[in-house]
Order: sequence, then structure tokens, then C-alpha cells
Amino acid sequence: MKKKLTYIAISVGICILIGFLSSFATQSSVNDWYLGLNKPSFNPPNWLFAPVWTVLYVMIGVAAGIVWAKGFYHLWVKTALYHYGFQLLLNASWSIVFFGLKEPFWALLIIGTLLVLVILTIRWFSVVSKLAAYLLVPYLLWICFATVLNYKIWELN
Repeated sequence: MKKKLTYIAISVGICILIGFLSSFATQSSVNDWYLGLNKPSFNPPNWLFAPVWTVLYVMIGVAAGIVWAKGFYHLWVKTALYHYGFQLLLNASWSIVFFGLKEPFWALLIIGTLLVLVILTIRWFSVVSKLAAYLLVPYLLWICFATVLNYKIWELN
């Protein structure tokens, strides 16, 4: 059990770190460039994003820790965690491209790819642990919402 908690703690820490580093790109333009964009009526208030992402990063970190604790030597665990790692990199790159580079179209391509990778990650996590897969469902739903939001922002601007 202690080993599992260690893997979960490390995984959550990595996710929070990725989120923290991504926030630098976000902070650089959220109070100027982003404010000037035309946004759809369903755009959430800016203050909502940080708490939602914090909860999501904790949940996806817990999910990854559960999978990792099953043993990295196992092919299915490795496959699940490789998918997880790639989607986490895409997650971070979306913030850099959307907010840092101010490129909603290219960010839309990234988030579309991210959506596919999250689905594949859930599929592989479910092979290793149903609980871990379920923990990723809110993340998937948020990415679906964010994809629509990204598309509408690109379309309106």
C-alpha cells in the first residue's frame, strides 16, 4: 500500500508541476490578449479554470499512480503510461500554443489530437484498472468541452 501511495504522490506531483509550468504561458496572455477575444456565450469565467484544472490534475495523477503501481514491467502498464505521458505533453503544449503563441487554430489541432489520446489512455487504463479509467472520465469531458470552446473562439476570431 505504501508503494502505491508513493506512485500516486509522484504522479500527482508531476501533473501539478505540468499544470504549474503550463500556467506561465497562460498567465502571459490571459489578462490581455485573451480578454480581447470574441468568446461564445458558454465561455466560463476565467477564475473557474484554475480550480477545475487543479482537481483534474489531481484525479489524472491518482489514476496514473494506480496504473503505475501495477508494475511498469507489465506491457499493458507500459502501454497505458506511454499513452498517458504523450497526452500529458499535448496537454501542456496546448497552453503554450493557445496562450503563449496566441494561435487558436494550431491549438485546436493539438486539442483534437489530445482528445483522441485521452480516449486511448482511458482504454489502456481500463485494461489495467477500471478505477483509474473512471478517474479520467471528468478529464475527458472537460477536454471535450475545451475542444468545443477552442473551436468557437477560433471561429469567432
